[in-house]
Amino acid sequence: MTTAEQTQPGRLLYGCMGLGGSWDHEPYTSKDIAVAEAAVEAALDSGINTFDHADIYRNGKAEAVFGEILGRAPELRDRIVVQTKCGIRLADGDHPGIYDLRGTTIVERVEESLARLHTDVLDVLLLHRPDPLADPDDVAEALTSLHRQGLVRRFGVSNMSAAQIAHLQAALELPLVANQLEMSLQQRDWVEAGVVVNTPQASAVGFPLGTLEYCRANGVQVQAWGALAQGRYTGRQETPDEQATARLVEALAKEKDTSPETILLWWLQRHPAGIAPVIGTARPERIHACRDAATGEPRLSHEEWYDLWITARGAALP
Repeated sequence: MTTAEQTQPGRLLYGCMGLGGSWDHEPYTSKDIAVAEAAVEAALDSGINTFDHADIYRNGKAEAVFGEILGRAPELRDRIVVQTKCGIRLADGDHPGIYDLRGTTIVERVEESLARLHTDVLDVLLLHRPDPLADPDDVAEALTSLHRQGLVRRFGVSNMSAAQIAHLQAALELPLVANQLEMSLQQRDWVEAGVVVNTPQASAVGFPLGTLEYCRANGVQVQAWGALAQGRYTGRQETPDEQATARLVEALAKEKDTSPETILLWWLQRHPAGIAPVIGTARPERIHACRDAATGEPRLSHEEWYDLWITARGAALP
């Protein structure tokens, strides 16, 4: 077993969507590589060893600049977990963006990602979005083939409900190990869904009830994208509720001698589902601000967790 096979995902993931320059098809530059190197270095310095990609990020350039880093420092590969996603086709000219989880497409996308990333194996592959036309048996055959060839070690999904995961898992002998969902103190449907059952508020909550419970019961790691709420509570506030929440976040950060970013990540990590947040900033100073969430247990009491939730929702619990 190689060192890379022994490397386990950390408590925090670094999301690489911001790397690689623009979203157009213009080539990335030496400056883009330097930005990526600084971000990766800051993540490693902060105790983050898992790097989350997708084949579509910056039209493939996010993976490519990361591959430049691995090409320059191949010894880094054995210290990190590389995760990527496939299943979305971006809009191109007159063709709208669609989802595509055909088995042949999955295999093609994995081969392309491996080439861009300058690695011979992915530690984790996530299916990025549910494809209504996907055949679970076809998907399972593709994933099993990739695993048998040694191209992908583990598999998961993204933006899927419990029922969708279970439907795919029934066709697949390999376990699905992760589900990546949008979750933050601002995007709270995942927690609201569990308490507004049998109330008029339930109709306004779209999160599929039972998804967290399914993941917990079946050993599926819950990963939270958008975990820092796009800076809503650490920079820009647009509503009175956001302003009140930002003040509470700042006060808790000062009390606990940590950063506001860490408080937001602790709020997710404090949940018993074992949520692993994904941070997406490319700014080294903001990555460093998340260090305490990557290296230690969340220091939020039961009451403090609820204070943050209730303040953010701007209303008492039902």
